[in-house]
Order: sequence, then structure tokens, then C-alpha cells
Amino acid sequence: MTASPPPTPPFRDPRLPFAKRVDDLLSRLTRDEKVSFLHQFAPAVERLGVAAFRTGQEALHGVAWMGPATVFPQAVGLGATWNPELVRRVGEAVSREVRAMRARDERVGLNVWSPTVNLLRHPLWGRNEEGYSEDPLLTSAIATAYTRGLRGDHPVYWRTAPVLKHWLAHNNETGRDVTSSSVRPRVLHEYDLRAFRATVEAGAVAGVMPAYNLVNGRPNHVSPHLREHLRTWTDQELLVCSDAGAPSNLVDSEHYFDTHEEATAAALVAGVDSFTDHGTDGSPIAARVRGALERGLLSEADVDTAVRRQLSVRFRLGEFDPDDDPHAHSGAFDTPEHRELARVAAEQAVVLLRNDGVLPLAPDTRLAVVGLLADECKLDWYSGTLIHRSTPLEGLYERFGAERVRFAEGVDRVRLRTSAGTFLHVPPAPEAPDPARGAQGALDPALLAGRTDLPPLTTDAVGTEFALVDWGDGVLTLRAPDGRYLSVAEDGYVRASADQPGGWVVQETFRLERRGEHGTGHLLRHLGTGRPVSVAADGVKVAARTPETPESAETPDTAGTAGTAGTAETAEVFEVVVAEHGTDAVRRAAADADVVLVVAGNDPHIRGRETEDRTTLRLPAHQERLLEAARAANPRTVLVLVSAYPYAFAPGRLAAALWTAHGGQAAGTALARVLAGDVAPAGRLPQTWYADDADLPDLLDYDVIGGRQTYRYFEGTPLFPFGHGLSYVPFGYADLVTAVADGALHVFFTLTNAGDTTADEVAQLYTRAVEPSVPRPRRELLAHRRVTLAPGETRRLEFAVPLRAFAFWDVARGDWRLEPGRYDVLVGASSEDVRLRATVTLDGEPAAPRPVLRRGLSAADFDEHGGAALVDRTKAAGDAVTPASGGTAELLYRACDFGTGVRTVRLELAGGAGTVELSAGGARATVESPGTPGPYDYTTVEAPLPVAGGTHDLRVTLRGPMRLAHVGFSG
Repeated sequence: MTASPPPTPPFRDPRLPFAKRVDDLLSRLTRDEKVSFLHQFAPAVERLGVAAFRTGQEALHGVAWMGPATVFPQAVGLGATWNPELVRRVGEAVSREVRAMRARDERVGLNVWSPTVNLLRHPLWGRNEEGYSEDPLLTSAIATAYTRGLRGDHPVYWRTAPVLKHWLAHNNETGRDVTSSSVRPRVLHEYDLRAFRATVEAGAVAGVMPAYNLVNGRPNHVSPHLREHLRTWTDQELLVCSDAGAPSNLVDSEHYFDTHEEATAAALVAGVDSFTDHGTDGSPIAARVRGALERGLLSEADVDTAVRRQLSVRFRLGEFDPDDDPHAHSGAFDTPEHRELARVAAEQAVVLLRNDGVLPLAPDTRLAVVGLLADECKLDWYSGTLIHRSTPLEGLYERFGAERVRFAEGVDRVRLRTSAGTFLHVPPAPEAPDPARGAQGALDPALLAGRTDLPPLTTDAVGTEFALVDWGDGVLTLRAPDGRYLSVAEDGYVRASADQPGGWVVQETFRLERRGEHGTGHLLRHLGTGRPVSVAADGVKVAARTPETPESAETPDTAGTAGTAGTAETAEVFEVVVAEHGTDAVRRAAADADVVLVVAGNDPHIRGRETEDRTTLRLPAHQERLLEAARAANPRTVLVLVSAYPYAFAPGRLAAALWTAHGGQAAGTALARVLAGDVAPAGRLPQTWYADDADLPDLLDYDVIGGRQTYRYFEGTPLFPFGHGLSYVPFGYADLVTAVADGALHVFFTLTNAGDTTADEVAQLYTRAVEPSVPRPRRELLAHRRVTLAPGETRRLEFAVPLRAFAFWDVARGDWRLEPGRYDVLVGASSEDVRLRATVTLDGEPAAPRPVLRRGLSAADFDEHGGAALVDRTKAAGDAVTPASGGTAELLYRACDFGTGVRTVRLELAGGAGTVELSAGGARATVESPGTPGPYDYTTVEAPLPVAGGTHDLRVTLRGPMRLAHVGFSG
């Protein structure tokens, strides 16, 4: 007899619902197997035929880190298109390339860690390039479109599984793993949660990634908001993946928990399902989980919950149904359609900031193209490797002809003379492959090492002329004549070896530090190692540290003599010999041109990137000098900014100005087509461009309401407002009609192309509460639409805005409330360029006084404050209020209903000793806080406060380092 084949286990049966299949597979896993699944690199379970699985494939604007791929514009550039349908197509193209690349390289993962939906609250944030907008509505619209493209449109199976980054209130790189964002309830609900919520509710999100920072004193990786908010927005199982190294930060840098077992258990219980820590080695996380289980900090049910969420995503990706997965063979890589889409996206991202009529350029224009970004196609940390490349210069050569274009890069050309009178020299390199950084792909590109197969620099009597660029604050790069940048590899030698600056720790940046007050000599300090450059018999290298001089102690005065193992290595003193100033080359090129294009901006790996915030809005001084030289030589100067963030400059002195984010592989072609008028520009600014650093709040001030931040609250005059962007074509707005029906405000108007060219216009709808009872936005985006109109074409547009969009978070009731009253309806081409307006009266719910006798007051639910910071009430949940920096905090709670009157106030206090002053209805009290052993050891302190009956405002002043959690009253 022939033995019957074993029955197919239920988890392999595609006819069953995913939930039943997940439960079946979960029941077959041992505890140790389930624990091993909690790491980013979940191992295979061969006895069940379950493959290994990796969470996390970066794909912010193309497949990143895994070698060549189509590179689309940076995320902030996609935000500038204001075109969700275009972004959906980009997401679809990226997901198809993920599938195609996985088919030939199993390292490529299907759990995609994109997009970033952090709001661009502060333009100095180093990761500005990764977000879409400062506005939550626009951010969610673009993010939802991208996730839908990544997910695919099959009702059951997903092409990729997108994870949103970075939960929550994360806009600073400075101390990002130890700083706390103080987020009051209104800001939390009206601003920071909104972009995440709308995108999750749209149904194409597989999970989120918590951010490194703390919110209200509590690390995001143990945030109660994951449970209280995120998981209530959808019926789908969401996979929460930690950021890299963040689980260990809970103990190592944040010191929030005493042991890693406690920290891992707390994160798992809070909702973290996959731990990204210790690279590919899952054993430390597994050991921590087992230790937490043994100590009773976790139950196996907690582990099951997390593993179930991971398995749910894997089933949706078709892993267990290879014959039924519609995406198994849907990959497409570097297709003509993808190349065309990359060009269109780059064109639609271009924003025309100013134009006095010099643009579009006439076909016979003689151009001077100058600037440090003119012949560059820069990549960022989350880019793939370029297959195709188009710089602005190349695009203009192609469009206007090389004979009509004159180029000057504007670098300073220098030689570096040693104290011995010789010069730094780049020796000839042997014939060897010259691959772009990361071309072979890497699961963690931070681990990529510099090249050591090329000879180190030497010295000789003539030396090599280097192209020197100062990127600001004295941070400079040096490039050899063959285009390779000076870099330092792990062996410490200086080589001309890098195709571009890059890497997790950039090894291609230096600083010249003057020796002596009046001398001409400089130390050349390598910033990646912090060490000065020395000249040795075997080549040029960075000086080694001595045990007596730790790296942190090295200064220009102490780094002069350093050595190890008895070998003295003296930091060389160089004289900079300038062969040509970049401004001279720019003046020569600009003088005879009809129009000068100054292409300026940033290198995404230098002074403004992940781990490093910017310090100013200003262009680096080197680029300001080039711009001024061009303008002085030729008044018909156009500034083309190619950057990951806004700059402040003087637009009135320029004939025109444009901005585009780093536009990916087709950036140059796209820019040339816009400048030539082949495409009318229609990009719009996704964030406010401020005129001066003085307009900015502190980087760590997350109170957009109290700090009057973003276009919604900013009361100054911006350089360019949110939504701004000009066109070559005039558009007319007319016939505004509004109507309230079926729970929505319906807005109708006509839009007309009054020009002679087909062009796009971005129609924008805003509102403003006319007489609000609390601070409300001076402008708030309700809807927008990018429309293509032929010459003379008129189209009637309609927006239906749910009335809930007019509500605000009422701290008195702890819920949303639509306030009855008048609201302005504003239609136009930007937040300030309003073409049509009307006023509507909306019904709503009137304000109700706070029932303080019944509920008391949660201290965090203040209406206004001064000098207060929100902190964690306990490690698990809740908020308390403390004076920022241990000083004084003032809190205002409006319209408190004291009923027939009260006699006593009760305060829940913890932390240091101090004084609490209260006043309401003419009554005053001063309460001494005795201090408690720890910040979570609350005590209740009572004091007389005879408040007459009725409704009164309550004012509370905190003096000293105490925490106030709750205020109660009794008669």
C-alpha cells in the first residue's frame, strides 16, 4: 500500500481567511520560535517550511540601498507637486521595482519602510527632505497616495507592505534619542496625529515605526498612543517596527528603564512588534524577551500578539500562497514608463518663486550656467544608485545646445603647501573599477567601508590642484582633477577615492583651522574622525590619538603632536595657495551671457541630514559670494535652488528664482524643460519659506499653536508663503458658490486658463474661523486640486469638505467640537494669494464650562500656558505638567464651573519641592509642594481655596521642579 500524503495544514490553505491561517501557524510555533520572530531578521522555521523574513526595505523615493534603481525626486519634492495621483503612480512604480529586485536578490524586502509622514514643522530639521509638507492635510493626501501605490490595488494581496515613519512629533536630529517633544493635547490631535490618522484610515498602511525621541517625557517606543489611537483607526493588524537601535536606547542613552528586560517588555506591551537592534543578530533581543518572560514582565500571550501582527502582514504579501499571489510576477525594473514618470515627477516638482519676465528662456538665449550644483545630480541617504543621470548643465546642453551654454562651477581652485614647502599630491591610480558608493547594495549602508585599493596622497614639488567647496560653517570638500573626493578609509590614510560625499559618517569633509592669530597656516582637520591631517613617509594620513589626548579633547592647540605605539605623527600645518577664486570664474562666464543661471543649494550628506540639523536658513557664504558675483556682472541673473529644504535670500535683486528638491535621475532634463517653457511650472511650496532666522521658533518648541508656527499660525511676513508657486500662464478664478448639505460644505468655482499654453494650476481651498473662542489657524488648508487646462479652457471645480474638518480639539471636553459661527472660505493660488472669498455660518456645539467639581482638571488640559513642559505622569500612560528647565510655569484653564462654590483644592504632585499658586474668582491660594522621592511618587496636597459659585477662569503658577498631574476641588 502507498502511504497517503500528509494533509495540508490549515495555514497553507488559501481558501481559509487569513485570521484562521495565522492562528493555525501561530499554534504550531514553539515559544522559542515565536520569540525569534520578534527581531527584524526573523529566521526560517524549516520544519514548517516557513522562510526567513526581514522587516524593513527603505523606499522613500525609489528602492534604496540595494543597488541601481529608478531614483525619483526627494519626498519633499513629491510633496511640492501637490499631485496625489502622480505620487500614487510613483509608489506603484517603486513597488514594482521592489518585486523585480527581490526576484533576483532575496535581500530585498517587501515590508517597505516608507513614507515619512513627519510634518515639516521646522525648516532647519536635518531630515526635511524626507517629509512631504508642514500641513497635515497635504501630508496625508500625498502619503495616502504613495502607500496606495506601494500596496497595489488587489483586494486581498499586497505588492508591498508600507510602514509609516516616524511616530511621533519628531523634527530634530540634535539629541534626537534623548530630547522630549512637549506636545499639548490640541497640538497632538490637531497637528501631529492627523497626518498619521488619515493615512492609516485610508487602508493601505501595514504599520508604523516609532521615532527615536520622547514625547512628553516618554520614549515613543513605549508610547500609549500606539494603543489608544493608532490601533483604533483600522480593523487591520498593524505591524509596529522599532527604529534601528531604539530598543537599546531605552536603557543605554535614555536611561528610562534599569534593565533591557524591563525595556523590551514595556515596548512589546505598548505595541512594538518587531525589534530592529544589533544588526542581523537576533540573539540579544531573544535573550531579553526570554528574560522578561522568566521575570513575569511578559506573558506568552504578549509574544503571540506581536507575532500574529507580523504573520498577518506576511500572509497579505502572498508569502504562503505563491501560486495565488497576483504580484509574484508583476515586477518591472527601469522600464521606459518608469523613466518617463521620473521625468514628469521632476517637472511637476519645480516651483517658480519669482519671475520678472526673463522666463521662459527664448530658444536663442546665450546662457551662463554657474554654481556648485550646476553639474551635479545629488543623491541622499535614502536613494538608490543611479542608473541614469541628468544634471542641470547636461539638461541645458541638450535643450539649448552646448555652443550656447557657458559653464563655471565656482569652486575655489587651491593647492595645499606643507611646512616643508612641498604640496599635497594625488598619485596616479592603477586601472581599477570605480563603482559608485553602494552600487552592490547593502542591508546596512552605514557599514560600507571606504576604498583602500587606491594609493594615499603624497607630497611633491608641484602638487595637485584641488576644487575646494565650503558648504557652510567652514565644512569643506576637496576634489581631485579626476572628480574623486578626498576621503579617509578605516586605515586612516587620505585618498582621492570617493565619487561623492556620503556614508553614515561622512569621510569626505574637512575644516581648515587657522594656526595663530595672524598666521597663514592652517590645520586640515578631517571631520569624520575629528583628527588633523599629517604627512608621513608612507603617505598622507590623519594623525593618531595618544592615550593622553582623547579624541573628544582634541583642539587646534592640542592636536599638533599625536602618536601611538611610539610613532610620532605631527599634524601638518598647511598654507592654502589659491590658483583661482570661484567668483572670478563666475564673473567671466556671466559677463557676456544673455541670462545667468546660478544653480545653488545643498549636498544632502553635508550640514543638514539625518543626525545633523541645520543652523541657519542662509545660503552658505561661498554660494552667496557666487550669487553676488553673477548678479554684479549681469542683472539678468536667475537663481535656481536645488535643495532639500528652504533658504532665505533676497529675491528682489534677482530676475527670477526657482526651487526644486533634488529631483532624482531626470532632474536636469526636467529643469531645462521648465526653464525653456516646454512645461509651465506648477509646483507649489509644501512649507513656509521664512525670511530670516529670527522668524523661527526654537528647534525643540513643538507647540505650533503657542509658538505661532507654520503658515497656520505664523503672523509675520514670510519670504514665500505656503502653497506659493508662479506660472508662465495667468489663471482666472470666478463664480464662487458655497452650500452646506449632507454634513459637508460644498464649494464651487470656475478656473480658466487665460494664457496661450496648456498648463497646470493648483487650486487651493482654505478656511479661517472669524470669531473663535480659542486660538485657531489664521489659514487652514481644506482641499486642493492640480488641474491641467488648455488655452482658454474653463472648468468648474467642486470641493465637498466634511463639516468635521472645521472642528478643533476642545480640551474642556477631551474631544472634537465644531464651534458654531462664521467661517471664511478662501479660494486661491496659495495661502496668501486669495482670489475668491465668502463667509459661511455653520451650526455646531456651543462651548460648555469645565465640570471641575465632578471631574477636576487634568493638568495637561490647559487652554494657554507660559514656560510649561509636558512630562510623563507614569511610565505607562498619562501626562503631567512641570516648569521648563525647573523655572516657572503659568497655566490658564478657562470657564471652570465651580457649581455653588468650593472651599478646598487638591493637587496631585510629584518630584521636587516648590510652590503652587492658584487663583479663581478672586480667591487665591499658595500651596507648598513638599517634594517626593521620585518623579512618579505622587502625593495629594490640600489647601483652602474659597471660590464662589459660578464659572471662573483658573490660573495656576508652578515654581520649582515639581510635576502637577491633577487638580481637584471640593465644597
